[in-house]
Amino acid sequence: MATVSVASSVESRPQPSAPLVPKVKASGLSFYYGAFRALKELDLVVHENCVTALIGPSGCGKSTFLRCFNRMHDLYPGNRYEGEIRLYPDDINLLAPGVDPIEVRMRLSMVFQKPNPFPKSIFENVAYGLRVRGERSGRTLEGKVEAALRDAALWSEVKDRLHQLAFNLSGGQQQRLCIARALATDPELMLFDEPTSSLDPIATASIEELIADLKKKVTILIVTHNMQQAARVSDFTAYMYLGQLIEFGRTDELFIKPKNKQTEDYITGRFG
Repeated sequence: MATVSVASSVESRPQPSAPLVPKVKASGLSFYYGAFRALKELDLVVHENCVTALIGPSGCGKSTFLRCFNRMHDLYPGNRYEGEIRLYPDDINLLAPGVDPIEVRMRLSMVFQKPNPFPKSIFENVAYGLRVRGERSGRTLEGKVEAALRDAALWSEVKDRLHQLAFNLSGGQQQRLCIARALATDPELMLFDEPTSSLDPIATASIEELIADLKKKVTILIVTHNMQQAARVSDFTAYMYLGQLIEFGRTDELFIKPKNKQTEDYITGRFG
């Protein structure tokens, strides 16, 4: 039954028709937690203005891979990368020693598994990244905050209480606030790490609709444990297992007719 549901989700979703342009490309990427090699020479192209989903069983390296893109692993000692992640059109290797991880995180924003608003007002949550960048103009901040909240489909719900604590929002609203905070700095790539895993079905549907709309403006890479969600929202899907990339391709092709037997076993529920 699950296979039918996934296939129907894929078939009902329109496919990208514009020419594909690479936005970011991982080449020979390996990652180590100390001596443990968690990722093994991964190659993956994320196309501009598309949604790319990472799927696979728990512990396969999906979130580890995602966090390589914005250098989150730099926050902990003993971690190290091998290989490259190149951001286009600038053709910058994001893992190069001379590249500032703080600036990388501005250009590649991240939304986490659980909503994590700061203990600040709704306005200050969205303005946070802009202030870190040195923006001091009140008019500019107001315009950027409003634009980000509109893009996150939250403006109409919070416009009259911008200076109230963000913790007063519902779980789904808090996650959309985190998306607005990520959008405020005009990122080139948005990273979503299972963004709906702690939300109810109604809030999940709202976030999925938002992701489908956001790809018109920003490239998206999403980790999800939910194959139906990957089928609904993504244009491309990568299946990972034990730190390796087993199969990557257009979502409709991978879910309906996977080329790798291991991918097929996972999708049909015979494995994982």
